[in-house]
Amino acid sequence: MERRDFLTTSLAASAFALTNQASAQSQAQTSAGKPREYYEIRKYHLQSGPQTKLTEGYVANALIPALNRLGIAPVGAFHLDFGPETPTLYLLLPSANLEALATAELRLTKDEVFMKAAEPFWNAPATAPAFQRAESSLLIAFEGWPKLTVPAATAKQGKRIFQLRTYESPSSQDHIRKVEMFHHGEFDFFQRAGCGQVFYGDTLIGPRMPSLTYMLTFADMAELNAGWDHFRNDPDWKKLSGSPRYNFESIVSNVSNLILSPTTYSQI
Repeated sequence: MERRDFLTTSLAASAFALTNQASAQSQAQTSAGKPREYYEIRKYHLQSGPQTKLTEGYVANALIPALNRLGIAPVGAFHLDFGPETPTLYLLLPSANLEALATAELRLTKDEVFMKAAEPFWNAPATAPAFQRAESSLLIAFEGWPKLTVPAATAKQGKRIFQLRTYESPSSQDHIRKVEMFHHGEFDFFQRAGCGQVFYGDTLIGPRMPSLTYMLTFADMAELNAGWDHFRNDPDWKKLSGSPRYNFESIVSNVSNLILSPTTYSQI
């Protein structure tokens, strides 16, 4: 089972070190005293066939219920529709408590209900593994958007898609200025454009740093395209992006743009 621990003890140790540097507690707050969430974005790289069904069953029937029992909720589960390396299953795990998130996989081994439900997945042999590779990134919510927003359509399992965007910056200075742009108007511009905003996160641990990731939601691709057209043509966005503070150089060096659809068992 140790070979299938996705959040290893090294990740937990790194997370604790980050926490101890910022505070004696494992909870972050905004300057106004509001709690800021942490997010794990987990990717299961799969192979079409029985492997996909095995992983889907594990996440739906074992992992998400167990995470909920640990207080990690709501958990998002998404199929990658447009982007590299399909099939891939994406999970979004939010928690206001960093310790709870960082040690979740280790604590699951003490959950007898979980261990029984997870047995087919955890005991899959090397000749027929449950997944090809798993990757995780740890983020902290933006101060100006400290808590994940669940789309209204989720409660009724309504029609919705999600856009997951990651911005990489060439330097820490550029990254800080890009995060600043969201707090200086981009949240409002997205709202005016009719884009549903789910979360915004700054990467603490992950590949290709410095970077930030955020998620938008729409009813369909037509609404997505219309929303972005509205955003790009917003005169306030043009003014902000044209400011010398933000256009003195390219403060975003690479953009990852993925389109996801929620699974039937997603809580987001």
